[in-house]
Amino acid sequence: MDSFTNPKATIYSVSQLNRNVKSLLEQNFFSIQVTGEISNLSRPASGHLYFSLKDDRAQVRCALFRSQAQRLKFIPENGLQIQASANVSLYEARGDYQLIINQMQETGDGALRRAYEQLKAKLDAKGLFSPEHKQQLPLLPKSIGIITSPSGAAIRDILSVLARRFPGIPVIIYPVMVQGNEAKYEINQAIITANQRKECDVLLLARGGGSLEDLWAFNEEMVANAIYKSQLPIISGIGHETDTTIADYVADLRAATPTAAAEHCTPDGQQWLGQFMAYEQRLSQLIKNTLQQTTQHLDWLTKNLQLQHPGKQLENKSQRLAELELRLTNKIKNQLNQAQAKLTTHHAQLWQYNPAHTLQRLKSEHLALNNRLNMHINNKLHEQQEKLGHLSQTLNIVSPLATLHRGYTLSTDEQGKLISTTQQVSIGQIIQTRLATGSISSQIQEINHE
Repeated sequence: MDSFTNPKATIYSVSQLNRNVKSLLEQNFFSIQVTGEISNLSRPASGHLYFSLKDDRAQVRCALFRSQAQRLKFIPENGLQIQASANVSLYEARGDYQLIINQMQETGDGALRRAYEQLKAKLDAKGLFSPEHKQQLPLLPKSIGIITSPSGAAIRDILSVLARRFPGIPVIIYPVMVQGNEAKYEINQAIITANQRKECDVLLLARGGGSLEDLWAFNEEMVANAIYKSQLPIISGIGHETDTTIADYVADLRAATPTAAAEHCTPDGQQWLGQFMAYEQRLSQLIKNTLQQTTQHLDWLTKNLQLQHPGKQLENKSQRLAELELRLTNKIKNQLNQAQAKLTTHHAQLWQYNPAHTLQRLKSEHLALNNRLNMHINNKLHEQQEKLGHLSQTLNIVSPLATLHRGYTLSTDEQGKLISTTQQVSIGQIIQTRLATGSISSQIQEINHE
């Protein structure tokens, strides 16, 4: 019997069917977690988001309403891997089965890469990558600490390199998990423990290769801060050469691989051995040269000591004294002979220029000159006396005084000017008249111009 002939069969309308299916789905699939890839993303003007969530075999329609979309911390795009919290429902109008998304977040490498870049920028801004903070690695470590998994391939490679390059350096292993949620705590505690114990003077932080998710423990902020605060220099050797973690940026030295990290923290033993051998040869040669030079110097000192022996010196000084005495005697004789010759010469010169002869000659010359001078003075005086007498007679003849004695007079005006014409005087004028003896003053009362 089928539904068409069974009168008791329930007959649903399309609306009733879709409503019942919707109720059934919502009651049995309440707040589930689903993961997949976004495709067919649509952003209508309403602000809601509509897309499909798919994997490699199936897909389901999804709706994210505007209120939840505004709280997203990333921008949904086609191809992103997400994990969503959703309710299973059905769109009654079309009978489409769908998921009503409540929350969603990125998953896979895309989310990790975004978190990686955000933390990198944050720590860089805080100065954790600053070159000024990098510590100098010891040239020859006294002990090497290794923070890694004790069962991984990395620890075997590291120990092999250390044994080959410099087997005499002690190695301390701080075993930690290098993957998983607990790895960051163990790595952080291992760095703190190594700094507290001070058993080594360099730390090697290492693990083998893997995906970004596998290496994520080395991209944790807790691990970065532990590396930054470490007083022991840290070399990072994490993953392959193309893998770069936050720990690599903070570490004092980043090595491309764990093997390269082991090479960086130890010197090359063979190279050092070669250098030591070269130093040994140089030191041996230097010792030989020094001994040879010392022996030569000792021989010279021995000869010099013999030459400086008191007896030898006394003999040399005595011979030198005799030589100097002979030279001094000859020198004195020569100087005496030279002085005697000079004295004889000077005596002859002195006798030649004896002032007694000159003085006698000068006295005779003086006496003769004095007699000639007296004679010349007397002659000159006699001549002048005769000339004076003659001039006196001549003067007396022309003298006005002689004229006055003959009865003549001389008259002068008030200024003492001689009056020779009547035009020089006037009535009432006082004049002086010189006589042979004395003078008189007279006043003119009358002038005759004839």
